[in-house]
Amino acid sequence: MRILVQGCRQALSLLLAGDPEIWEITCRTVAVSGSATALSVLVGLPLGFMLAMRPFRARPLVVSWANAGMGLPPVVVGLWVSLMLWRYGPLGRLGLLYTPVAMVLAQAVIATPLVAALSMAGLQQLGERVKLQIMALGASPVQAVWLMVREARYSLLAAVMAGFGAVVSEVGASMMVGGNIRGHTRVLTTATVLEVSKGNFEVAIALSFILLVLAWGITFLLTVLQQRNYRR
Repeated sequence: MRILVQGCRQALSLLLAGDPEIWEITCRTVAVSGSATALSVLVGLPLGFMLAMRPFRARPLVVSWANAGMGLPPVVVGLWVSLMLWRYGPLGRLGLLYTPVAMVLAQAVIATPLVAALSMAGLQQLGERVKLQIMALGASPVQAVWLMVREARYSLLAAVMAGFGAVVSEVGASMMVGGNIRGHTRVLTTATVLEVSKGNFEVAIALSFILLVLAWGITFLLTVLQQRNYRR
């Protein structure tokens, strides 16, 4: 208990004192996880809409892959992304390995199945009848998509929150593709693992406290947006 209290105190002192390394790691965590979440939303939401509304022959197979992807092990993602970005890999010429971009790509791969599967489930709850009613009222395809997204906005926001939660707490893939390089690819999760391995438990607790507050704060903002729409 004493270590926990001291860790919380150290977290507050590091933030209030403006420790440059802590703020750098925190800002990089927000940038990497936020970018990965945005990328997963750009890919996952259209995929979820397609799976929910457009029947095709291979649909059961794709849906099963999306559902299975919700439990995709981060270390497996890190391994495959590393192989793709390795010097002699297909994308090795881009020189992205051990960069924040590689971390964004790996985290986006982890979050995309979550966003796709949960958004698909939310849109499927509307049913085919809602789509037919919207089209019968003379809505264009773009208007129909917008109206259906609006109707399922609570589920879609929940999908976004789930995607963000998956990437902000991820450590395995980030460590493998980012390398936990100080001043370059170190984020809160990988920094916490490093401090634990060094035996600096108070610093590790401080970093974990900052990570928890960060994750809760962003999720709280998304929840306020979700519930405000619900009250309307």
